[in-house]
Amino acid sequence: MRLTVDGTDAYAYTGGKPFDPALPCVAFIHGALNDHSVWTLLARWCAHQGYGVLALDLPGHGRSTGAPLASVEASGSWLHRLLDAAGVEQAALVGHSMGSLIALEAAERATALVMVGTAYPMKVSDALLSTACEQPQQAIDMVTAFSHSLASAKPSFPGPGAWLRGGSTALKRRIQAQQPALNLFEHDFKLCDTYANAEAAAARVACPTTLILGALDQMTSPKQTALLEAWLKPRVHRLPAGHELMAEAPDAMLAALRQALPALPQSA
Repeated sequence: MRLTVDGTDAYAYTGGKPFDPALPCVAFIHGALNDHSVWTLLARWCAHQGYGVLALDLPGHGRSTGAPLASVEASGSWLHRLLDAAGVEQAALVGHSMGSLIALEAAERATALVMVGTAYPMKVSDALLSTACEQPQQAIDMVTAFSHSLASAKPSFPGPGAWLRGGSTALKRRIQAQQPALNLFEHDFKLCDTYANAEAAAARVACPTTLILGALDQMTSPKQTALLEAWLKPRVHRLPAGHELMAEAPDAMLAALRQALPALPQSA
């Protein structure tokens, strides 16, 4: 589904069902150098169970046009405007990595806040930032390795025909190539690295909150959630996976998400 936000096209995958703003809405927000496709399985499940689904492409990513936004805070404000354009007053906000910080910033309009593969501060090592700036293709290979547990390195994990690392690398390269005038990898990582407003954003959260973490995550360490846990008092799930939980542990991820989402009305 295409919407117009700030005069530019904003794309949202609706899970294979026409979007109905009258249904309880779930908005999925992707992370750095990703797009809506990382949410495909979860988005389809939600849409076919009776939720209205908006799996977003952030500006300058995937099928959304316009310039990438300058900060996590600006991205949270943009998310509010996208919900307005979709005719949605409130939504469960589900964000992965950088997207989890954006969901936190937008949580005034959340019926539930689900932060996946998150940490705060979400600092990026100087070595990785430098490589992202100077050799982004090499940095993509580094991040792909760090984002997946060793168990998922082999082809045909988690099932025949799958190659998680190859698919993740291809997606990042494609998203990076969409912005020839901008190093989108460096841009997105700097958004994570410089974000410092989580305490103020957490103080505005009035909905149930869930953290879904990868116990083997080397990108956003599950040890780096103490501040979020203190501020948000969330339910916490730790799954046997790396940073790319949606791909590595799809069944466990769905089970945790189902517990986090608002229940559908009985008539749905």
